[in-house]
Amino acid sequence: MRGRARELLAAGETLSAVSRLLGVSRATLRDWRDRAGAEYGPVDCPLCTNGKPAAGPYAHLLGLYLGDGCLSVGKKQVYALRVACDNKYPRLIDEAEASMCAVHPTRPVRRVQATGYISVVSYWKHWPCHFPQHGSGPKHLREIKLTDWQRNLVIAEPGPFLRGLFHSDGCRVTNWTTRPVGGMQKRYEYPRYQFSNESADIMELCQWALDLLAIPWRMPRRNALSVARREGVAVLDRHIGPKS
Repeated sequence: MRGRARELLAAGETLSAVSRLLGVSRATLRDWRDRAGAEYGPVDCPLCTNGKPAAGPYAHLLGLYLGDGCLSVGKKQVYALRVACDNKYPRLIDEAEASMCAVHPTRPVRRVQATGYISVVSYWKHWPCHFPQHGSGPKHLREIKLTDWQRNLVIAEPGPFLRGLFHSDGCRVTNWTTRPVGGMQKRYEYPRYQFSNESADIMELCQWALDLLAIPWRMPRRNALSVARREGVAVLDRHIGPKS
């Protein structure tokens, strides 16, 4: 039906004429025409048709979802994927929107202003297919395990996955220490990445992804992870960098 509609529109037929001929609304026809290059339609799901989402954008979106994302069901079993982004970091908001669009390219992504943050929102019946970790209650009170296909995508793209995690629940800070030099105390400053999460399962996923990139880490507390070695910070700088 979409192919026939596009053929008629390309031949010069008006939206009204094609709508009368095919019994499809003008809004739907306009969407089919303007999004003719999309890989799958608004109700199609690559995971339900033996496909898979784009590895990099999905890995990033998965990290964001595990940190500051949630799914909620609305009318007609359409789910809203929401990722909360701090107003202070417009680049992070842009990246969240870009990854959401890349995973589900046939529908618009909306930004909803709330107090102190922006929700990046997309509606789709098939979001639970992409995030089977969805469930009731806070994530740290339920089991969070990746499926085999999710793990394979993260193995292929651990950098974007860590980017999503650290942009949600992490930060890059400058620490300092003092050392005696020539009988006097000298101050040294060094960058460090920190990640905190109350979910032991999500913390374990962060550790696993860091191991994939051979990044040394340590746990100063049960719910806090630190990457402070120079070589590890350098790798994370390439994949994450400071928030902006």
